[in-house]
Amino acid sequence: MRPSSRLRRSKKFEPFEDAEGEVVHMSSPDRNPEQSAADNETRALLEQAVERLPDNYRVVYMLREVEELSTAETAEVLEASEENVKVRLHRARALLRKQLYATVGKNAREAFTFQAVRCDA
Repeated sequence: MRPSSRLRRSKKFEPFEDAEGEVVHMSSPDRNPEQSAADNETRALLEQAVERLPDNYRVVYMLREVEELSTAETAEVLEASEENVKVRLHRARALLRKQLYATVGKNAREAFTFQAVRCDA
């Protein structure tokens, strides 16, 4: 590849700042469209599963996993014990696994069917 075309290609993926001054990455040179679509579908499935969680589990899950608060910080925000936060997070994760398996599990075998391109690796 010529240096000029390599430079042009790399510029396609440069981040830019939005109106609030935050850096936005429109595309990643490491992800192809198929991978991006799969990521979007996975994200949508997870968001739907999280929305179906009971409120007390969803709040703990969001604070710990999305907002990345510590157990102590989450307990303080919710005015609950740290043990209670740990139990709720454990149960939230278990419910998410159960929901995701119920949604995707029946199709999991199809994800691993024989495909020559995958098997070459």
